[in-house]
Amino acid sequence: MKKLLSALFSLFVIATLGVLAYLNQQFVMEQVNKLKGMYFVEKGDQAYQELKMNDAIRFYSKGLSLYPGHYGAWYNLGNIYVVYEDYQSAMYAYSQAYKYNPRMMIARINYGIVASEKLGNFDSAIEQYDNVINTKRKLVSIPYVYDNKLSNKENKAIAYYNKGVTYKLKALYTTDKVLKRIYINEAIKAYENAVKIDDNNYDALFNLGLAYHTYGDYRRAGKCYCKAINIEPMNYETHYNLAVLLRRMGHYDDAYDEINKAITLITALDENSGIQEYVASVLNDITRSVYKDKDRKKKMRALLEKEREKLAKQDKKSGKKSAKNNKIAKSHKYKYDPSHYDFVFSEGLTIIDGKVVEDENLNDALIKSFGKCPSIKYFDPSQKEFDYGEE
Repeated sequence: MKKLLSALFSLFVIATLGVLAYLNQQFVMEQVNKLKGMYFVEKGDQAYQELKMNDAIRFYSKGLSLYPGHYGAWYNLGNIYVVYEDYQSAMYAYSQAYKYNPRMMIARINYGIVASEKLGNFDSAIEQYDNVINTKRKLVSIPYVYDNKLSNKENKAIAYYNKGVTYKLKALYTTDKVLKRIYINEAIKAYENAVKIDDNNYDALFNLGLAYHTYGDYRRAGKCYCKAINIEPMNYETHYNLAVLLRRMGHYDDAYDEINKAITLITALDENSGIQEYVASVLNDITRSVYKDKDRKKKMRALLEKEREKLAKQDKKSGKKSAKNNKIAKSHKYKYDPSHYDFVFSEGLTIIDGKVVEDENLNDALIKSFGKCPSIKYFDPSQKEFDYGEE
């Protein structure tokens, strides 16, 4: 009897499931397709990891046709399209990724980068960066298990930085002087926020310095360049920009030192001849300015000496020293003592991502020399100079 009841119960369950499946055919098919889609997405992940991009596109496309809600597959597909420079398809894939997972911040950031830097769709990019910045996430921290505080902070810093880059591009592409200044100001605000989150972000500091430089705020520009040099001493771009700024301000000796460092690094990096020639021309201009400044100072000293002699004769006749002569004697003490350094690299040179970095054979003193920023005195009188490795 028990066996009969058990059999009848099993038949009842099967019949019930059959009726439910019949009444909910769409739901059942969705689950079946989801399982099939997951299988193809897994195949796509494997191909993606093995860098078999064509196979990955084929598997992801098949998987997403069956299970369109797999945001991870959409994201990877977007990355592949970027590699193939199919930027419209990449933007669509990223948009699908954050459509199915609105909190997938990296998809929004990548969408913005492609929209801004590849397609010139600046406003669309800014919209996505603002979405990342304004998204409030519940911060969770479980020691040794899970912590989303850091990733949330990093995402906002990246979004602010890229927002700054986008406004910089908007400024470059407009011919309206008023709009150009507005966009540069917006770029400055975005970079400043990025630096507030991470004050050791070289790219944000460099671009903030460049934005200040363009805006005409030389004091803040110089401070940013010096801080960036302190973080990455062997990046020639910052030394070059600082040299241009110092030349503009009339500090020719310091400009010479910085441009000399820049051209030394460019030569070590074996950059293309066009960059070398251009920076060399700037070096020549600064060198001429140095010697013009030297001649100017010599002429000024000669004029002052004549003025002193004239007043001295008058003082001799009057029997007392004039106030004017005393003032001249105490002022205008011109000195010309240029510190021109030649930097020589040993064989111990390593280049990673286009930057010179320290290795076992590279003299530590050389790194420290490039990391110093003596010209900080012009931008922040409270500091004598930044020193590489200084806290």
